[in-house]
Amino acid sequence: MKRYFSKEEETMAFLGTRVAATCCAVIVGGALVSVAHAASPNLAPKELVIKRGYTEEASKCISCHAEKTPGIIESWKEGKMAHANVSCYDCHVVDKDSPMASQCSGLKGSTTFISPMVSGKTCSRCHPMEYDQFMKSAHSDLSRKAVYDKTKAGGALVGLQLHHEGGEWFGIEKGSPTNLASRNSGCTVCHGSVVELGPDNKPINSTWPAGVGTLYPDGSVGTCTVCHTRHRFSVAEARKPEACASCHLGPDHPDIEIYLESKHGQIFQTQGDEWKWDSAPGAWQPGDYTAPTCAVCHMSGIGELETTHNVNERLKWDLMHKRSEIRTGIHGDGVKGDKLMRKVCVNCHGQSAIDNNRLLLDNSVALYNAYWDKAVKMKTELKEKGLLKKDPWRDGYQELMYYLWHHTGRRARQGSAMNAPDYAHWHGFFQMFQVLKDMEDIYNWRIKNNKIEDLSTVMSTGPV
Repeated sequence: MKRYFSKEEETMAFLGTRVAATCCAVIVGGALVSVAHAASPNLAPKELVIKRGYTEEASKCISCHAEKTPGIIESWKEGKMAHANVSCYDCHVVDKDSPMASQCSGLKGSTTFISPMVSGKTCSRCHPMEYDQFMKSAHSDLSRKAVYDKTKAGGALVGLQLHHEGGEWFGIEKGSPTNLASRNSGCTVCHGSVVELGPDNKPINSTWPAGVGTLYPDGSVGTCTVCHTRHRFSVAEARKPEACASCHLGPDHPDIEIYLESKHGQIFQTQGDEWKWDSAPGAWQPGDYTAPTCAVCHMSGIGELETTHNVNERLKWDLMHKRSEIRTGIHGDGVKGDKLMRKVCVNCHGQSAIDNNRLLLDNSVALYNAYWDKAVKMKTELKEKGLLKKDPWRDGYQELMYYLWHHTGRRARQGSAMNAPDYAHWHGFFQMFQVLKDMEDIYNWRIKNNKIEDLSTVMSTGPV
């Protein structure tokens, strides 16, 4: 029977070499001869103490939850946290004065305080380098700000969630649970939330659990379990495309669909069951897999590259925003990112193939930007002449412009970047030219008639 929990405590001390002389036996001419060696100096005296088992407090948590939430315990037992004797107690116990401090029924009256939430600050105690890298990435503050920052895009993103999607425009009270339902069921699940607490210091208003950029009451950012699902925290899971797919999918950024259409994805789908997914960090290399996953290209150690949790680090272009630019500032270093991504590719591809792929992306970005610049030029003239509606979602030109960027334009750029011809073409540029032609017709009508058409010609939610 497999044993998970040790009640005993063992202490093992490794104090360097303490033997004055060692002997070994060798065979010389058929005779067994004993040979003495001089003592080896202890050049790096160090004491390493390993304590096995759990404290009494930790054991109580395990025993209680094994009865009340057995699924959690079973998941945890199968992961490396349990094998390393990291228990519920190590991650969930907080200081009494922590803003997240509370007590479950099993702790009432004791001096132990816990939180059901485990923030990025807690994970950083054991994983400081990974957390530092994460905080430099778009997965941290930038992710959450897309949902909460009232200054971003002039407040348009917050307005989209609350005023438009949340129904404030037809009478639903702003800030009410009904009004927040769209944000909390969609946006914050991936982007992250600002956690709100009730009188008992537990999360309220559907602000937890939430996505990767969540801001916790202890001031820290990050939900590591978005990729390393609790309570197994599997590195193998985080390396698989499915780990990214819950957020990177859909009409506006169909990255998992793009990957699965690509040759890389084809190899993964036909051979992935045979791959070795659980190699040590930094040691997961070609041979363990025969094609890259999302993690291989964007995060994993490969060749001379070290593992990183900064997903911006190997990117050249910004393929998400309205106009693609080489990444700078908080979005990364695109010039350096191009060099790093090439160092990923060279592990499996020749230089001519790499150059061709990177040039094709540059050309696709140039084509998209040309579409976007033409749309901006027409919109600027319409605005100067007062030919745009205040509400962009009642204005056919502005609604189509959104889809030109946010849906068809992203699909064209990202499909090209990851070698998915159907998304680059049929879901991308093929729809882009139709959208832009419709926009041009609206522009020409308004300029000719010096007024806005009475009824929007856009009668659907746009191309999908």
